[in-house]
Amino acid sequence: MFIKSAGTGGTDGTHSVPIRGDGSVQATASVTISSGAVTAVSIPTGTAGQGYTYAYITVADINANGGGSLVGAELDVIIPPQGGHGSNAVEELGGFFVMMNQSLEGTESANSGDYTAVNDFRTIVLIKDPLSGGSASTATTLRGTKAIRFAASPTPGTFTADEKISQATTGAVGKVVEWDATNRILYYIQTAFNDAGVDSNGDETAFSGANVVTGASSGATGTPDTSSTGTTNNVVLVSGYSTAEIDEDSGEVLYIEQRAPIVRAADQTENIKLIIEF
Repeated sequence: MFIKSAGTGGTDGTHSVPIRGDGSVQATASVTISSGAVTAVSIPTGTAGQGYTYAYITVADINANGGGSLVGAELDVIIPPQGGHGSNAVEELGGFFVMMNQSLEGTESANSGDYTAVNDFRTIVLIKDPLSGGSASTATTLRGTKAIRFAASPTPGTFTADEKISQATTGAVGKVVEWDATNRILYYIQTAFNDAGVDSNGDETAFSGANVVTGASSGATGTPDTSSTGTTNNVVLVSGYSTAEIDEDSGEVLYIEQRAPIVRAADQTENIKLIIEF
C-alpha cells in the first residue's frame, strides 16, 4: 500500500481499518497516525483477504475505527498479480521485447574456419533448430561454408575473395569466401544464383574428385588433394573435401536483415544486437 496523501487532524495511534473492494474475503489494514497525519499503513499477517481485483481504504472508515477527524488523506491499495509478484514477469512487466546479442571476436581462433576475417558480411539471420550432421546442433559456432584442400604440388594459385570458381570436369561452380594459403584450404559457397552455385542450366553440381578448380578472375588453379582425410585447421576433410557444418536447408528462419557491408579484421569485434517484439 502507498500513502499518496498523509492528511491532517487524525487521532494518533494504530487503527484497524477494513479494505473495501471486490474481495471474496475482506482484508484489514493497520493504519498508523502520528501528529495527526498517516505515517504508515500495512496489512498484518493473516488479514490479507482474498479475491481482490480492486480495493481502497476510505477516510470515513479510518475515522470510524479510531482515526478521529482525519481529513485529506489518500491511501492507495496495490494489488499484486495473480500468483504473486514475479510469477509471470512477462505479463506483469509488459514484456513484449527480447534483445539478443552476439559478438564476433576477430577470427575466433578457438574455432578456426568458422569466422572469416578476410571477407565482409551484410546479412544477419536468426535460425531456429539448425542441424549439424543430421542432429540438433549444440556447438557455440558452426562453419557455414564448404571447403576444398588442395595438393601441395602443383602449387595452387592465389584465389581471391568473392570470385567465381569452377571445375570444368564436373561442371561445378561456386563463390570464394576465403583462401587459406597456409593450409591450402579454399572456403566457398554454392547458392541458387548463376556463377555462385548453379550453372547456366540452373543445376547445382558438387565439386568432387581430383579435378582442377579454377578461379574466374584470379586465374588461380588448384588440384584437390583426394588423399587428405582427417582434420586440418579444425576442418574435417574426406578425400580433400568438407561440407558445411550446418546442414543445408535445415532449421527455420525466424528473422533476416540486410545491412550495409561490414568489413571484418582479425583484431576487431562486431556486436550484433537484435530486438525482437512478440
